[in-house]
Amino acid sequence: MITCHLRYIIDAYKIAEFEEYARRWIPIVNRMGGTHHGYFLPSEGASNVAIALFSFPSFAAYEDYRGRMAADAECQATLALEAKNRSIVSYERSFMRPVLN
Repeated sequence: MITCHLRYIIDAYKIAEFEEYARRWIPIVNRMGGTHHGYFLPSEGASNVAIALFSFPSFAAYEDYRGRMAADAECQATLALEAKNRSIVSYERSFMRPVLN
């Protein structure tokens, strides 16, 4: 299993727009073979940092998902919404693996 950790810097004045974007991605990732663990929005502390976590069975499965995104109408509509709203200033993507006992 591989978990993608996304750390977003968002426009603190556009949290509602980012939340709409986030709500759209959760079912998309799940539909396309992943397990979305949720988005986490600012509460206390930094007002412009959000986190997302989702997993795929393997890095190859994640790469397949990324490839299929280009042909998926719902993915493209969600990306177009963010291009219009511009709630994301920047992001960092990291991949993690679990420590199993």
